[in-house]
Order: sequence, then structure tokens, then C-alpha cells
Amino acid sequence: MRPAPSPPLAARARALVGGEALASNLHALSARAGAPLLLPVKANAYGHGLSEVARLAAPHPDLWGLAVATPQEAAALAALRLGRPVVLLTPPMPQEVAPLADLGVRLPVASLAEAEALPSHARAHLKVDTGMNRLGARPEDAVAVGRRLAQRGLLEGVYTHFATADEPDPSFAHEQLRRFQGVLSALPETPAPLLVHAANGGAVLSFGALPGMGLARPGLAAYGFAPAHLRHAVPLTPVMTLQARITHLHTARAGETVSYGALWRAAQDTWVATVGLGYGDGYPRGATGQAQVLVAGERRPVLGRICMDQLMVDVTGLDVQLGDWVTLWTSQGVTVTDVAAWGGTVEYEVLTGVGERVERVVGRGV
Repeated sequence: MRPAPSPPLAARARALVGGEALASNLHALSARAGAPLLLPVKANAYGHGLSEVARLAAPHPDLWGLAVATPQEAAALAALRLGRPVVLLTPPMPQEVAPLADLGVRLPVASLAEAEALPSHARAHLKVDTGMNRLGARPEDAVAVGRRLAQRGLLEGVYTHFATADEPDPSFAHEQLRRFQGVLSALPETPAPLLVHAANGGAVLSFGALPGMGLARPGLAAYGFAPAHLRHAVPLTPVMTLQARITHLHTARAGETVSYGALWRAAQDTWVATVGLGYGDGYPRGATGQAQVLVAGERRPVLGRICMDQLMVDVTGLDVQLGDWVTLWTSQGVTVTDVAAWGGTVEYEVLTGVGERVERVVGRGV
């Protein structure tokens, strides 16, 4: 006799990932850059879900490939077999080079030793440090590395990273570009044109098409966010809506407090919804005392300190029930930008902090 099937277990929180928003952003950014995109999907696609975003993006006509930060991410992408190149942006350990090359992952190279260690079937992207001082070969060393890769027939791409392209004053980014172009001009010709990429989202929005660039590499912008002074450059739509269920409803009586620290006290009887999401899922604890959410279309305050697994909301006067969805952020009303400001941080940190307990759900819109 077969055991009875287990009842379905309902997700307490979900991130709705909008396919239409992502596609629109990719098209707008590619048009602005005048080049196909190498889309960063590192850090679980900026919290949106690695496999979900990769599958949404792969068929897009403006996409060349997908970029990641760790060998584990590269291997996971390669296993999806999406037919798009995968570029590893940060250096692997020596023992990881051959397995990654076997998977077809494009590898970063920044020294002659790394260039010599590549297997003959590898494809390399030369990383040039033009002033970020994080990774890569200095311009005066990069040319020799690039020439050796070209001699071995392994050089597919060359890249750098801007440090200030999203700042109101982009003068240092212009200096970085000058240094980078100096390296490019000294590299030998290759059988196929080199895939040159430097423009992150800030550079795409600030500068548009840059001479000599075969790819653009916008990260956060692809997911719908830009610095305030650059939001006019292209229309972008946030890709994620974050929601969580009401798991408990009760009345906090006048004079009673809510949550740790007794920071909030009810001035009158208050109908309170406990919502199944907290800082353990990525919602910033620092937003305590400022955070608001959307309940039945209305902005409502979060009461007291945000907990690891839950937060409490004033739902007085609303028709709500157990299991109803509360919206923590979306493209309008309450946004990730709002939440980041309340938490004293930036959109990058809020998005990439969305945890594994949050179910990713792909849809046409958000």
C-alpha cells in the first residue's frame, strides 16, 4: 500500500521575477551601449535566481553571454546548457582551471604564469587593471600577457572595470578608458576580432557607446536600477517583486508593545499581521522604525524591530486573512530603493541578500 502523498507546503515568501521587465531592460541597455550584452548573473543573479534569470535571458537577441564571479556559479551555468558563453570574471584556483576549460568557461588571465598554465583548448579573457586595484594586470604588464595568449591562440577577449562610472564626476573613468585603449592598441591582431568589454551599468548609462567595445557588461542596471543622476538615460524597470504571507493575525491592545526591545507601543488597539519574512531572508534589520509594506494595495508601517524570520505590520481596518500576500517591494509604491534607504545601505546589498528560503517565481511581469 502506497503512503498517502504529503500535503503541499506553501512558501512563506516569494520573489516574483518579471521576464518582460528583464527583456525590456536588456534591449534598452544594449541599444544605449551599441553592443551585445555580457550579462552578470553572479551572486544568484543579484538575488533574482541564477537559473531563473539565465533561462529568461538566454534567448534574448541582445545577449552574447553570461558572466559570473565564482567557479561554482560557472559550473552551474554550464550545466544548464543554454547555448550562451559563460565568462568567469574572477581568478580560479590553479586546480580549477582545467575542469572549467573542459566546461567551455571563458577564463580570466592576468599574468604570464596564468597564460602558460592554460590548457590548449581554453579561451581566455585578459583582465587589465586600469585603476580599480582589485584584479588584473597593470597596463604595462598586460600587453605581454595578451601577446602570449595570442601566440597560443587562446585570446578571445580583453576587459577592465570602471571604479567611478556611476558617479556624478566620471573623470577617473575617462582616465581608465584611456589606459585601457592604450593596452588594446598594443595587442596583436587575432584571427577573430577580440571581444572587448569594460562598460558596467554606470558606464553604459553615463557614456553610451564606447569606441572599440564589442560587448557591454551592465549588472544592477539590467535588473532595473540606476543612480538618481542617471535614471533619465534609459527607461529601466525593476525585475523583482518580493512578497511574504501573513502567518498570524492578532490584536495588540493599547499600551502593549510589539517585537524585540519593546520599541513600538500601541497607542490604541491595533490589528497586527505577522508576516513570514525577516532579516534571515534578506530584509534589512536596519530598516526597523522606518519600513513600510504594501497590504491590499495600501502602504502600512512595520511595527517594532524586524525579526530574523518575521516582521509585524499594522493592518487595522483592512480585510486580510491568513495566507494573504504582503508586498515588501515592487516597481512602484514601495521599491528596493526605499528599502535600501531605510536600511542605510544600497540596492545591491538588499537584492543579493534575498535568501534561499524565498521561492523564485518567474512571470511575464511583476
